[in-house]
Amino acid sequence: MLWCSLLIASVVMFFGWLYEGKTRNAGVVDVLWAGLMSFLPVYYAVLSDGDWLLRLVAGGQMSLWYLRLFWHLSGRVFSEPEDGRYAYLREYWGEKTHRNHFFFFQFQALLAFMFTLPVWWLSQAESHNLLTIVLALVLALIAISGVTLADRQLQQFRNKPANKGKVCEDGLWYYSRHPNYFFEWLHWFSYPLMAVGISGGTWLWLAPLVMLAFLYYITGIPYTEQQAIRSRGDAYRRYQQTTSAFIPWRKKHASD
Repeated sequence: MLWCSLLIASVVMFFGWLYEGKTRNAGVVDVLWAGLMSFLPVYYAVLSDGDWLLRLVAGGQMSLWYLRLFWHLSGRVFSEPEDGRYAYLREYWGEKTHRNHFFFFQFQALLAFMFTLPVWWLSQAESHNLLTIVLALVLALIAISGVTLADRQLQQFRNKPANKGKVCEDGLWYYSRHPNYFFEWLHWFSYPLMAVGISGGTWLWLAPLVMLAFLYYITGIPYTEQQAIRSRGDAYRRYQQTTSAFIPWRKKHASD
């Protein structure tokens, strides 16, 4: 099952790479990644023979979380010019762009495979702890409410022509530069919570730690903020000086 899921992810990203070559829109990689993160949990839950409630909750929760992201990204990627991050890389890589994108797309396939492993493991478990499942669902509900609110606030800000080129500091964005990433990370605690009391489930606490590393240091905040500085300049630098990068927190003065 695992090797088959990795093959599925690799093939999907291969066709995404072909699409990128024809359309010069590398943002499709984000759409496909979210799609795989939605499909693979269902694949594991359906084909596994572990506890039915754990399969239903773990697989359903992750699938629905990333189905929301898939829908959100699809509406943006296929209706707008290529994301500034990828446009910058296209200019930076020059003639090597399409070749480099092949490896980048396959790396995203590997990440989708790795990040869905918690659902695969939970789908093999033979028993569940009802209390921790309820706690996990409550945490996931808080996270989905937060990320939905953050996305709505950002979209409302962008929909106003007068805000073009400005930095959004409305709502949750006043307290965090990346509230969407924060709630994404928060939701990942629900999977190790489901595994509490199940032998061998301690390793699932690595999931939120690994996701934090990617969001904060590798694929999330660094690339997003580099592009924000290129497009908004000093206004975004001031935002960096006064606003928490990740966890929603109070504002501070630039001189603090």
